[in-house]
Amino acid sequence: MPGIYIHAPFCDGKCPYCDFYSLPVSKERMDRYTDKITEQLLRYGERNLSAPTVYFGGGTPSLLGARRLDKILDAITKSFSLEDGAEITLEANPRTVDKAFFSAIHKSGFNRVSIGLQSGDEQELVLLQRRHTVQSAAEAVRNARAGGFENLSVDLMLALPGQTKETLGRSIDFAAGLDPQHVSAYILKIEGRTPFAARYRPENLPDEELSRELYLFMAEKLENLGYSQYEISNFAKKGYEGRHNLLYWHCEEYLGFGPSSHSFYEGRRFFYPADLKMFLDGTSLVSDGTGGEFEEYAMLALRLTEGLGRAVCAKRYAKGTELFDAVLENTKKCPSGLLRADSEHISLTKEGFAVSNAVIGTLLSSF
Repeated sequence: MPGIYIHAPFCDGKCPYCDFYSLPVSKERMDRYTDKITEQLLRYGERNLSAPTVYFGGGTPSLLGARRLDKILDAITKSFSLEDGAEITLEANPRTVDKAFFSAIHKSGFNRVSIGLQSGDEQELVLLQRRHTVQSAAEAVRNARAGGFENLSVDLMLALPGQTKETLGRSIDFAAGLDPQHVSAYILKIEGRTPFAARYRPENLPDEELSRELYLFMAEKLENLGYSQYEISNFAKKGYEGRHNLLYWHCEEYLGFGPSSHSFYEGRRFFYPADLKMFLDGTSLVSDGTGGEFEEYAMLALRLTEGLGRAVCAKRYAKGTELFDAVLENTKKCPSGLLRADSEHISLTKEGFAVSNAVIGTLLSSF
């Protein structure tokens, strides 16, 4: 039962830290894109596939507007048997939405919204060149709730240039004050070929120690505000964990539609090139090899607070018990306090999450 991912590559302006594939808004482009996505989705109708989740990401998918989104979601419901209570998520930018929009998409069948706040500090929003204010972000959340949404997620960023625990704390308090069910909080990573990469040198950014302190401060504060951590960067009230992203972290199947979207289905990975023209012209999917091997599964599982379990490894892989034991042996190479390990489970602590790349690299060094 694959999850469905729709990549909408449209933005009303490129954020200087973003390296996701996106293009300026154009009515003609969005109409052609919608027609093409719909055409591709309807081809799956003969496969009798079920889907537990649908996720519209980007880009800024809310820019498509309620009419186009309704058309795409209608094609999904005609082509896939959505599970009862399927999670159907739309990413939204605060500048592109109002109560009427939320009411319309909720009527179409969307039941979860992820709103990109990024910060509750006006100066940080300016630094990030976000085109919304703290006030308009709060209004977007209120409009979503007024439009019928009871499952709301918001995004925050940390380890920004000049960020302190004080400014981060204000952002967390602002986000929690909006009472969302879910919070994603990501450490800023400066990607090559972005304006931020040209603008900021390492000495202008929080160093490794400060980034670690900000991360641990954020995790503790969100926990104290009622948001339980279930993944390195994700926190939720009980029962509101992001089900679509959990498919990725559990190394389960998903099908992606749209330029730059990726899929993992029937043991193989494939993707559409990051080129809207090629997508509209009917360019074929590109094979990306196999997927789901133990190393990949273990790496993803260790991102979760539930961690890696012997029983699940044994169920998924012919030599799962031996593979788990190899990871367990490598826990001896890690400093104390970074993980919890016994004969049945291995998981990272908050301190381990703060340096997760190094810890997971050590745990999987035998593979």
